[in-house]
Amino acid sequence: MAEKPQPVVVQYCQVCGLPPEYCEFGPEFEKCKPWLIQNAPDLYPDLLKAANANEADKVADQLQSTGISSADSGGSSEAKQEEVKRLPGGKIKKKEKKEVIIEKVVRNKRKCITTVKGLELFGVKLSDASKKLGKKFATGASVVKGPTDKEQIDVQGDISYDIVEFITETWPDVLETSIFFIEDGKKVPAA
Repeated sequence: MAEKPQPVVVQYCQVCGLPPEYCEFGPEFEKCKPWLIQNAPDLYPDLLKAANANEADKVADQLQSTGISSADSGGSSEAKQEEVKRLPGGKIKKKEKKEVIIEKVVRNKRKCITTVKGLELFGVKLSDASKKLGKKFATGASVVKGPTDKEQIDVQGDISYDIVEFITETWPDVLETSIFFIEDGKKVPAA
């Protein structure tokens, strides 16, 4: 006679309640990671590598904080660590520099659009800024999504050099040293 089939014992994650194979699709994958590393390391070998890398980073940070690293790199490495943000998967994201970039775009050989990027980094509401720019220069101004899916202000006309003075007067948090022009594909300081 044939043997009776035995029931399959399924292991469930103690955090989210899903089988470990499906934890990455669940709502709390970040919370599941420690449990997965301990109980199902063969399913997610990348997590094991990331955990080992994190432990190595922690040891390196502890060594730096105790002063074992060289004396001249201590101050600059702390500043760089503040600018760096780690994303899931170990990728590093740098903080955006607080700067306003003004670019003149010519279309149809005679019409110009001046784009202003980066005002939101200084706490300026872009909708209010576009209204003020439109009133000041008596032209159309609107908030649009740029090619990098970040919002920017498009102002009709070539007002690139007049706009610097207006921005620094209207929003005192924006310094003239943090305003740049894009000319011939190069970033040039406005000051």
